[in-house]
Amino acid sequence: MRSVFLLLILISFISCQDEENKHSPDESQKIEEIIEKTIEFAGGENYKKATISFNFREYTYKSERNGLEFSLERQFTEASDSIRDVVSNSGLQRYVNDSLRIISDSLLSRLNKEIKTVHYFAHLPYGLDNRGLVKDLVGDTQIKGEPYFQLKMVYGQAAPGVAGHDEFMFWIHKNDYTLDYLAYKFVEEEDGIRFRAAYNPRFIKGIRFVDYKNFTFRNPNTDLSELPELYENNELELLSTIDTEILRVEVKE
Repeated sequence: MRSVFLLLILISFISCQDEENKHSPDESQKIEEIIEKTIEFAGGENYKKATISFNFREYTYKSERNGLEFSLERQFTEASDSIRDVVSNSGLQRYVNDSLRIISDSLLSRLNKEIKTVHYFAHLPYGLDNRGLVKDLVGDTQIKGEPYFQLKMVYGQAAPGVAGHDEFMFWIHKNDYTLDYLAYKFVEEEDGIRFRAAYNPRFIKGIRFVDYKNFTFRNPNTDLSELPELYENNELELLSTIDTEILRVEVKE
C-alpha cells in the first residue's frame, strides 16, 4: 500500500511538471512572481511562524506553523463533551475530553478534508504556491472597474486535502496584489459552483484576513472566467456571508 501511495505522488508530480512545461519560461516565471507577490503582501514569512485562532460557525479553529511543521485544529462541544480534532504532519487525531479516541478510517478521511478545507480558505493566499497545483494565467479582466490577473488552478494528487474541489479561479489585483475574488467548481452529492467576493480586509500582526460574500450560479457548467461579468450584472445568487472571527494571532520572532 505504501508503495502504491508513493507511486501516485510520483505520477502526480510528473503530471504537474508536464503541465508546467506547457508554459514558456517567461510565462511560468510570471505566474510564480504573481503568486509570490500576492503571498508576500498578505503576510509572507509570517504565515510560516504564526499561531492563528478563529471562530467559524459553531467551531473554533487553531493553526500553528513552525517552518514545515504544522498543526491544524478544530474544537467544539457535543453532548457536554469537549472534542478536539488535530491534523498535523503525523496525520489526524481526535481527543474527547483530552483523551485520545480511535475513529474509523471513513470518519478520519472526512474530518481530515473538512478541517483542511476551512483552514485553507481562512489562510488564503497562503498555499497558492503549493506544488500540487497546476497553474495557468488565463488573461486579464476588470471587476468593478479594477484590473485583475486571472489565475486558474487545478489540484493534482498532491493537493492539500481540499474536499471536493478540483478547479479554482483566483482574481488578483494587478497593482495591489490582493486576492479579492475566487471561484471554484465542486463535485459532491451534485455538481456546484461558487464565487466569493472578499470584503472587510484587515491586517492583524502582519497577516491579511478577509471575509467573503458567497455566491452561486444555477448552471454548474459555466466557465469560471464568466463569473465576474455575471457578478457585475447581479446574476449570481447570494447564498451566505462567510465571516471569520479572528481570536488571536501570534507570530514568532
